Amino acid sequence: MNTVFEIKNLQVLVYDKQILKGVNLKINGGEIHVIMGPNGAGKSTLASAIMGNPKYEVNGGEVLLNEQNLLSLEVDERARAGVFLAMQYPAEVSGVTNSNFIRSAVNATREKKLTISEFFRELSQAVNILEMRKDLPYRYLNDGFSGGEKKRNEILQMLMIKPKIAILDEIDSGLDIDALKIVGEALNKAQNENLGILIITHYQRILEYIKPHFVHIMSEGKIIKSGGIELIETIEREGYKFVEEAAKAKQSNGKA
Repeated sequence: MNTVFEIKNLQVLVYDKQILKGVNLKINGGEIHVIMGPNGAGKSTLASAIMGNPKYEVNGGEVLLNEQNLLSLEVDERARAGVFLAMQYPAEVSGVTNSNFIRSAVNATREKKLTISEFFRELSQAVNILEMRKDLPYRYLNDGFSGGEKKRNEILQMLMIKPKIAILDEIDSGLDIDALKIVGEALNKAQNENLGILIITHYQRILEYIKPHFVHIMSEGKIIKSGGIELIETIEREGYKFVEEAAKAKQSNGKA
């Protein structure tokens, strides 16, 4: 079954403040979607709410993965169902090696558990794809990692876990040009009909290496504009304000 991920009229409160005001989005396996928008638009709130962060209260809408209601599941159950979130600020965990953490996650989410030899063979291949230091998988999880190493390590986890939907929250922050290219190429290689990718970003630079199928602009808790790569060119030329004003004008005309 090809992956189908749907967000329907999602509404989210944070400390009694309505942040998401009806987000609608559908991602099919094999597609890369990008959400962009100004600070405070609700982009990171969307990612956290999908994953089940208890700080975010869903007060309307649905989130479905292959018709399964994710909102009825606990965080660990969402992960086992096939949802992966690359953190904006990955946590450091001293005392737990990277490889032990990833192996536990892999065996918790895959139907067939990997033997030790199978795991380390796959891990070595993923490390090579990402051109990571050979000792990174064996160091404590993110402990002493640079910002770029932490972000690359998130993609390593994604490659190993093989989720159905991967949400990458500002995965490009902290990456230099070389690392951006490596991460972009890894995401391109990971594309398949069972994996949908949602990239949340402020910047256009990672899109020099990843060609999304769809681009969405978020503002004030809603997706106000969707299109292709040409939408990024509009933003570069006109800025978010232009897109926001055009969306408001269209809405006003529709009500007239």
